Amino acid sequence: MSTDEPSLMDLACAERTDLAEFLATLTPEQWRTESLCTGWTVKDVVAHVISYEELNVAGLVKRFAKGRIVRANEVGVAEYAAMSTDELLAFLNRHLRPQGLTAGFGGMIGLVDGTVHHQDIRRALGRPRVVPTQRLQRILPLVPGNPRLGAGRRIRGLRLRADDIEWQHGDGPQVTGPAEALLLAMTGRRQAAEELTGPGATTLLSRL
Repeated sequence: MSTDEPSLMDLACAERTDLAEFLATLTPEQWRTESLCTGWTVKDVVAHVISYEELNVAGLVKRFAKGRIVRANEVGVAEYAAMSTDELLAFLNRHLRPQGLTAGFGGMIGLVDGTVHHQDIRRALGRPRVVPTQRLQRILPLVPGNPRLGAGRRIRGLRLRADDIEWQHGDGPQVTGPAEALLLAMTGRRQAAEELTGPGATTLLSRL
């Protein structure tokens, strides 16, 4: 990374700022709409995004123990369920710069998590946006090898290629589409995978 490029933390902060500005425009009905995360409303997704911000190590251990690791995210959402949408938005605005777990790996967790969940909300509401190219270029290489995201098993034996920015990954039957759709497909979003084309697209879709 050259010295004039923003850090992952800078990009994570910019993404959260964009998300907060967008959330401020939503109606109560939109906050109650189901997102692309099955079983989670827009409000639930926002609760998840902020749910790790103020946990210390002891709090993380308790959260993971209570959720038996795989359900730790659901535990976090439940803990913030009582907050109003105004309170959630105010909390997010106080934590535009990731803290706690989401600050991990130089802000990588906050950047990937924030960008994917921003799209989970946007797509569900039919309110698309163009994700800044610089963010996508930094995020995409981080996803395939991240075990928590599960992308590796979904894209195994496939070659992914973005048709709107310079990015490709893997070998095998090609899957082509916008970088944003590839990002969401790698992280398990079927709606985005249905927009992809190429000889490997059906294989990818079958794995979601």
